[in-house]
Amino acid sequence: MSETQPPASRRPSTENNRAEHTSPMTKSPKIADISVKHGILTRISSPFSFGFTATLGVLVALLLAMALSDLSTVLIYILLAMFAALGLNPAVESLTHKGVKRGWAIVIVFFVFALVLGGVLAFIIPTVITQVAQFVKDAPRLVDEAQKSDWFLWIQDRFGDGVNDAIDHVTSFVTDPANLATLGGGALQVGASVISGVSGTVITIVLTLYFLSSLSSIKEGFYRLTPARGRENLAKITDKITASIGGYLIGMVILAACNAAVAFVLYLVLKLPFPALMAVLAFGITLIPLIGSVLYWGIASIAALFTGPVAAIIFAVAYLVYMQIEAYVLTPRVMTRTIEIPGALVVIGALVGGTLLGLIGALVAIPITASLLLIIKQVWVPRQDAKVEPLPRFSGE
Repeated sequence: MSETQPPASRRPSTENNRAEHTSPMTKSPKIADISVKHGILTRISSPFSFGFTATLGVLVALLLAMALSDLSTVLIYILLAMFAALGLNPAVESLTHKGVKRGWAIVIVFFVFALVLGGVLAFIIPTVITQVAQFVKDAPRLVDEAQKSDWFLWIQDRFGDGVNDAIDHVTSFVTDPANLATLGGGALQVGASVISGVSGTVITIVLTLYFLSSLSSIKEGFYRLTPARGRENLAKITDKITASIGGYLIGMVILAACNAAVAFVLYLVLKLPFPALMAVLAFGITLIPLIGSVLYWGIASIAALFTGPVAAIIFAVAYLVYMQIEAYVLTPRVMTRTIEIPGALVVIGALVGGTLLGLIGALVAIPITASLLLIIKQVWVPRQDAKVEPLPRFSGE
């Protein structure tokens, strides 16, 4: 046995070799320091390649940013079509549950929607154009008459000449036709751009029809991109998100239409000027979540004040009563299928979306925020709750 086996001193120590490879802490500090320095030197040994790669990455990022900027109009068309499809999908689903085939349900819903929208636009647009021209013409006269009224002189005595300066700024703003599009939070500007661009309107309609007809296949294709074990949960979350977005968009349009109708009727009954124009502004402004109704209430009350304080007070009180009815009666009934989110997130989402995409961004930011909140509640929070670490055991146990 002693002849066939090498001496113990010559046998390779596998345990020591394994320990050397698996225990880097056994190395001396000098060796570890040399290894770290060698790794750093290896990474920067070719500064030209590193600089070229970094520069190439920056150029690619700039090209992507420029491409997104150039494609902003197309992206807006796609975004509008997607949200329009999600908004019309609940009506399509309602018809399919009653036995109507999905293709015919899409045709019926889209035809009714186009008929109603076309009728409303045909009735409102000529009147609004006439009233806008009349408003630009009469605004200086209305301001001059208001400045000579008793209530304005009383306000001026209390607050000084700053009131005159503020009114002059407002008058110069509203009499400039270029600024009229901004009065509705960008609603008129968006509407004018869509109407003037016939090709964009056609593209949006075609994309909306495509998204409506292939929404199920789009979902299925999205599910197949994820692992099979999580597809069932993903399908449930996606259905909740799409239903919530569709219900939210329909609800916002219904509430905005109610605001416009109330404003139009109040302005007609009180014989205030430009009722159709104020109704269009009401529809555009009240689409802004949470703060839209309050914002329009202030604007419309101030506009009514130029006719007379009594009419302005009556309008302010009547519209304030409607706001309470909307908050406690209409909104809970209309927004039954939407996801409840905190008011602070609503304001933040509306501000971010409005800054990025104007009125469209403010409108779609809330369902996007609600979708992210639903994903956090349904996916992230359960995973964090499942990560329960065992309590440490004492040696005496």
